[in-house]
Amino acid sequence: MLWQSDEVTEILQMIEEEHLDIRTVTMGVSLRSLAGPDIEGMADRVYHHIHKVASALVPTINEVQEELGVPVTNKRLSVTPVSLVAEATGADDYTPIAQAMDRVAADVGVDYIGGFSALVEKGATPGDEVLIRSIPKALACTERVCSSVNVATTRAGINMNAILLMGEQIKALAENTADQGGLGCAKLVVFSNIPDDNPFIAGAMHGVGEAELVLNVGVSGPGVVNSALRRLVERNPNCDLATMAELIKRTAFKVTRAGELVGREVARRLGGAARFGVVDLSLAPTPAIGDSVGEILQAMGLEHAGAPGSTAALALLTDAVKKGGLMASSSVGGLSGAFIPVSEDHAMIEAARCGALSIEKLEAMSAVCSVGLDMVAIPGDTPAETISAIIADEISIGVVNNKTTAVRILPIPGKKAGESWEWGGLLGTAQVQAVNPFGCAGFVRHGGRVPAPLISMRN
Repeated sequence: MLWQSDEVTEILQMIEEEHLDIRTVTMGVSLRSLAGPDIEGMADRVYHHIHKVASALVPTINEVQEELGVPVTNKRLSVTPVSLVAEATGADDYTPIAQAMDRVAADVGVDYIGGFSALVEKGATPGDEVLIRSIPKALACTERVCSSVNVATTRAGINMNAILLMGEQIKALAENTADQGGLGCAKLVVFSNIPDDNPFIAGAMHGVGEAELVLNVGVSGPGVVNSALRRLVERNPNCDLATMAELIKRTAFKVTRAGELVGREVARRLGGAARFGVVDLSLAPTPAIGDSVGEILQAMGLEHAGAPGSTAALALLTDAVKKGGLMASSSVGGLSGAFIPVSEDHAMIEAARCGALSIEKLEAMSAVCSVGLDMVAIPGDTPAETISAIIADEISIGVVNNKTTAVRILPIPGKKAGESWEWGGLLGTAQVQAVNPFGCAGFVRHGGRVPAPLISMRN
């Protein structure tokens, strides 16, 4: 990868002034060789295998960020979906494996480990059901373990039985972590069309088609895009939207180049033990002022995220980010677009607080961006069936549009619409949003499978 001197100068300016960071370097680790008939034995093998292959990860990343001057905010791990390798144990609870994952994550110094996961888009095996029913206990008793469940794909349709079960598990997990405001639910994502190579938590997993060890990089950069757009509008208040799109595209190109540089250098220094995988281009906000996707929408002329025009503005942003990233690298993957996690973006928090942003508007916006209903807080007394129906609505958007969508929804025990809960750090502030009060239990309790849409017939 050849760099021009002006590119280096621009990258350094982005780091120093505009919140540019590499949001995560995530090592994917295959657990496929560790299956066995004893749950405790498997948990022990999981710990020792991950420790062996990942012990050098954090020191190597720290060396690279110090030498290149590019900050890496998070160091993470992901593993093969646990339900696939734990089923051979015959256990009725996979919590011991989650606990082993948590211990090794702490010991090797990573922030989170993803992959306590199941793939049930067309149906669930007994092991899949055990994993899903283990989630409320496993995520409540661990700090770093994250979970994802894929309940639908465009090719398979939607597993409504799994969605109904996930609504119940989310409620149970919220109650199990009630003293932390239902924090466990922030570590659980329900997907359609889950990618195999997503480096972002909580949905990271190591797909079954991946190599033994892979490094995937998640770049960030909403602060860079926001600053660039505001400078453009200052110079030319009447600039058109195509001009804005071109600027975003060029900015995404530079951010992607920085991410690939870091990922390839970490892989090289690990001595070939892990191959470089992908750069995920997703604009991932933080609660810091200036580092916000919501602020980007405001820079484009909207009073608040959620105002009329928000879906169109987000579509422009996501498309331009993808185009710029694809020009910069042939190794683009993961989710790649723009995240709209409500509690993690101060402008989105404010939009929810003032009533500009509803769950229904978030659904519409998710049709054109990377994920879906992300870090959305709802009243703690919301029925499990309603949570399942909200999941079903969002998952349907992904299935029909042949894209990834996801739900990370947080019932906050004891809280009602309009109230808030402060988590702090990257998780920010949960502004509890109103949920449509009308009944839906009769629909979701039909269960079964929603057939794949016509778009699935592509052979």
